[in-house]
Amino acid sequence: MPWTMPLRPSRRSLLAGAAGAAGAVLLTGCSEGSPADEDFGIPLERRMRETAVRDSERLLDRYDATTTAHPALAQRLAPLRTAVAAHAAALATADRGSGAGSGAGSGAGSGAGSAGKASGAPAGTAAPSAAPSGGPVPPKPADALTGLADAERSLAEERTIALAGAPGELARMLASVAACGHVHAYLLTSTPGDTA
Repeated sequence: MPWTMPLRPSRRSLLAGAAGAAGAVLLTGCSEGSPADEDFGIPLERRMRETAVRDSERLLDRYDATTTAHPALAQRLAPLRTAVAAHAAALATADRGSGAGSGAGSGAGSGAGSAGKASGAPAGTAAPSAAPSGGPVPPKPADALTGLADAERSLAEERTIALAGAPGELARMLASVAACGHVHAYLLTSTPGDTA
């Protein structure tokens, strides 16, 4: 008896066809130069720099909130906060120097805010009473330092992951800033003498 084609496709053949079609769509969407990579015409490097500047500014806000909640920690946190402000300013300056653009939402606009934060000492008057990205600052100084160290460590890990997709100079800068973040996390938790 000769083999005949079934009148309806089997469930297995339908699933295999659907999986193949879904894979083709995914591969097409991930191809280099796709519209998703352009994000309304903004180059990848510029978007990554703007994100890095915003992240550094959030970390600065957290330093300021911690200093406001625990003024006794101001001297200890000042050099670390200054380094974070320098990172934000360097990322914003590199964005402006690359000719990425000068629109209102560009890194140049963000850089102006970072530069203002970078030039001042830890804020005691304008800082919020809550850490912007981590809820309220803990009431105990040791816990506040641990929370700040966790924020530094988390941001450093995010930046390390971002290295894989970053262009050359930005990748080097992110690697350096991530390394500093890990050092800051260590310094914030290694000498508890100032937290009493």
